[in-house]
Amino acid sequence: MIPINEIMNTLPHRYPFLLVDRVTELEPRSYIKGFKNVTINEPFFPGHFPGQPIMPGVLIIEAMAQIAGILAYRSGIEGKSMYFMSIEHAKFRRPVIPGDQIFFEIRAIKQRGPVWKFQGSAMVDDKVVAEAEITAMITDREI
Repeated sequence: MIPINEIMNTLPHRYPFLLVDRVTELEPRSYIKGFKNVTINEPFFPGHFPGQPIMPGVLIIEAMAQIAGILAYRSGIEGKSMYFMSIEHAKFRRPVIPGDQIFFEIRAIKQRGPVWKFQGSAMVDDKVVAEAEITAMITDREI
């Protein structure tokens, strides 16, 4: 298990853009599981949508990417940066609302040199809410 303070030591993201609360399982170079608690206090809910708050799908994908980043960083790429290259086969199955806990499972499905490809799914109450394939590139961290 990786608690929030270690997640913040791993990822460069900070509030309000840090979208991972805890990692529950991790097998380097293979898979990672974690979650985000979605609260009414999220900064995007007042505008998305007033009276019917729904978490933007792009932020669900971003959370997947952040968890994929933790997997990569914990697989031996400390001191590097990771950037999105592509998002493929993204599907949104159900809305995510305040009070939900989104569980993520990300698998590393391919790595060639600095390029990693991940398959991710997001679930609420054991139902898939989103899924996507994410490709990212590892680069030297610029100062």
